Amino acid sequence: MPEVKDTQRATVHIGYDGRVHKQFRGARAKERFANEVAVLRYLTERNCPFVPQLLDSDSQKLSIITTNCGSIVTHLSEGKLASLFTELETFGVRHEDPFVRNVTYRSTDGRFCLIDFEFATVLDQPEISLKPNIDPDPADADA
Repeated sequence: MPEVKDTQRATVHIGYDGRVHKQFRGARAKERFANEVAVLRYLTERNCPFVPQLLDSDSQKLSIITTNCGSIVTHLSEGKLASLFTELETFGVRHEDPFVRNVTYRSTDGRFCLIDFEFATVLDQPEISLKPNIDPDPADADA
């Protein structure tokens, strides 16, 4: 499987079937795994059309498998970036890592999508306090 991302927090591969395989590691990996699984399930329940669908999760291996939301985006206008993360909030989720590294482009329908929800907050539920204790990994900016 081609490797897409390999940082202190996660390894991501795209399988030959196109599915995305993510394994969490590093600081608070269990909490980040649980948060991403919960947020993706929440967004699926709300029929959010521009996020990956959770296909499988393994709490022992701290890994998930999701649908593929397209190609990595490297440049996006500040306005378009802000509008994507604002649109996500209409589905009840604040991303908490609103950078272009978490945007993909799905060519099948010409849609920009959002990925990587390990720090996201569901707005109508008590907040899981992941943000204050974990600084974003600078290496992730390149992934």
